Amino acid sequence: MLATASKGVIIGFNTVSEPGALHLADAEGVSIRYYNVIYNLVDDVGKALKGLLEPSYAEVIEGRAEVRATFPAGKKGTVAGVYVAEGKIERGASVRVRRQEQVVGKSTVSSLRRFKDDVKEVIAGYECGVGIADFSEFQIGDMLEFFRTEKVS
Repeated sequence: MLATASKGVIIGFNTVSEPGALHLADAEGVSIRYYNVIYNLVDDVGKALKGLLEPSYAEVIEGRAEVRATFPAGKKGTVAGVYVAEGKIERGASVRVRRQEQVVGKSTVSSLRRFKDDVKEVIAGYECGVGIADFSEFQIGDMLEFFRTEKVS
């Protein structure tokens, strides 16, 4: 009954079930697993636990850029003219705006332009214009950190 309530699995080691218990487990939808080798039992329980645990995530820095100028962009607010110091910038990437050592904004790249062309990415050593969704308080000297979040196993 406990396995039914908790949607658990019954594990048997070097044993067999009574026919009545098998019938009840089948009727309640409870899985019974039997093992004769302890290493197989430990491996299966470890695999089951890894599947149940919440995955952890880590941020990977894709690139950094320095704000060198700001430009009005009509209703969109302000666009930052930046120099890509390292890595790359991609449209749609997550971005963190740092002023000195404080984070003053966090959002995504909404527009990315090189001269008058819309581009998908800009690599280190080039300048470009960056628009950030819901952020327009750029100041010269701000650092933009572009990052992605990935699952850590």
